[in-house]
Amino acid sequence: MCGFAGFLTEEGKAPEYKDNLIEMMNSIKHRGPDDAGTHVDSMAGLGFRRLSIIGITNGKQPMYNEDESIVVTFNGEIYNYQDIKKELIEKGHTFKTDADTEVLVHGYEEYGKDLLDKLRGMYAFAIWDIKNKKMLMARDIFGIKPLYYTKTDKDFVFGSEIKAILKFPTVKKELNEEALESYLSFQYSILNETFFKGIYRLPPAHYLEWENGKINIQRYWEPVFDTDSSITFDEAVKMTNDVMKNSIEAHKISDTEVGGFLSGGVDSSYIVARSNLDKTFSVGFDYPRCNEIPLAKTLSDYVGVKNKSKIISTSDFFAEFPKIMNHVDEPLSDPSCIALYFLCKLASEQVKVVLSGEGSDELFGGYNIYKSPFALAPMYKIPRPVRRGLAKAVQKLPISFKGKNYIIRAGVDLEERYIGNAYIFKLPEVYKILKNPKKKYTPQSITKPLYDKVKDKDDITKMQYIDINTWLWGDILNKADTMSMAHSLEVRVPFLDKEVAKVALSIPVEHRVDKHETKRYFRKAANEFMPDITAERKKLGFPIPVRNWLKEDKYYHMVKDTLTSKEADKFFNTEELEKLLDDHYNGKKDNSRKVWTVYSFILWYQKHFTEKAA
Repeated sequence: MCGFAGFLTEEGKAPEYKDNLIEMMNSIKHRGPDDAGTHVDSMAGLGFRRLSIIGITNGKQPMYNEDESIVVTFNGEIYNYQDIKKELIEKGHTFKTDADTEVLVHGYEEYGKDLLDKLRGMYAFAIWDIKNKKMLMARDIFGIKPLYYTKTDKDFVFGSEIKAILKFPTVKKELNEEALESYLSFQYSILNETFFKGIYRLPPAHYLEWENGKINIQRYWEPVFDTDSSITFDEAVKMTNDVMKNSIEAHKISDTEVGGFLSGGVDSSYIVARSNLDKTFSVGFDYPRCNEIPLAKTLSDYVGVKNKSKIISTSDFFAEFPKIMNHVDEPLSDPSCIALYFLCKLASEQVKVVLSGEGSDELFGGYNIYKSPFALAPMYKIPRPVRRGLAKAVQKLPISFKGKNYIIRAGVDLEERYIGNAYIFKLPEVYKILKNPKKKYTPQSITKPLYDKVKDKDDITKMQYIDINTWLWGDILNKADTMSMAHSLEVRVPFLDKEVAKVALSIPVEHRVDKHETKRYFRKAANEFMPDITAERKKLGFPIPVRNWLKEDKYYHMVKDTLTSKEADKFFNTEELEKLLDDHYNGKKDNSRKVWTVYSFILWYQKHFTEKAA
């Protein structure tokens, strides 16, 4: 786990930007505090910050091929690098190191961009072909590792984090207000253009080619659900346990000690139970329903591993949150990111690498919302026009009653109502709270191209596909990378593996979800390695007591001050924000997620775009 930054410019001009390159690297020193390196030629500069994990003694970057005509900077891990290295040696390539990075330069020499089809791992990299004056950049298939870029009049600038790109002298720092509207619905930055105008993220499973100032971006992998109806439930269980054994072994490859995150849920517990780790880490809150430490300790005792835990106090949470908004490149309103921040800090005190359970729910079908097609099935017997008409009529009723929301949901097609695992503000609400909505994108316009690719699939598969292509990288993996890198910690995710995906995408939907249970076959697989209470536990996520805090006077007033600040007034109708907060405080409606989404953005904006910026 490391970080890199770089630029391409006019022939002969690159040496003038060497000091700027150092400044770019220093801005992401937290990603790699162990070492640094640069490459500067006549038109390119590549900088690297290193967290030493594999090839500690000889894995310095940037790294070159034999004649130093190709150079690479790379963030991540290639888990099958030994197999690729053996193949390349047989083809005549000479290796100077035992680092996984080197397979990228020799692999590019041999295969070009077809190398991407061979890689198994988490990665973002930039390969500069000095002789042919062209660059290949790529991001792993799930988007575990980030990669950003921008193009100015004469320069192409890139990096692991946006803050590095902003250090380049020809890059202008400007807010992209178009990103705000979709953020309010999704709770994270979903567009390819980030919250900084002109700065883009390379999407997961895509590569970018730069040559003669022209950019070509293509997708190289797709999470296709090609199910095999002949697979029985028991076969699905065995296939999963077999492939996860292999994946966990691959993800443990390291020259430093590997630890594990451990909550009370089945995902992290399964990883820990099968990994033979010495150390695990857990956090909880000083609220009974938001503290999973006792469950984590039950599992750690069961499998015989050490567990270090920390209770996060409310005062600690609110003290750190503004600092975190200063650290993140873009606003992220998932409150669990702060819990993850504390968890990463705890783990980094003892290890450099941890295994974590992200990705299981998206691949295996673990979210409770995936059971909704079964709940709505009785209403789907009613003709669609009748259902839709009934829903519209009920929606206009000023009173609330049991079943009202059920009727409304049944009258709306999946493609309209499901944009991913979070749907914070509906479009009319967005237009109501914003002063000057741009109205360029709707949530449905963003998800439509994805739905078009799975229009022949069942609703559960459609929801999984949407989440894999939005929520997983935009929220789950984004916060994992950002919070871990804040503490120079590498988080590895064995569920998000190419071979695991092959199995998961082949399992029939009836083995994944029924009306009673989510990720059915995975829970059965987990039963072989842990207590039933853990394997069968309902999906909770990372419980954060935000709704409670916003009803406490101290934090109610703190948040209210932010929602009515001059920065808030720049974008929002603040009287609408006050009403959302007051209705929550007075118990009229649970608006905690809506309030927190706006609060997070305003704090982020204050930290990055006002005189308060650090």
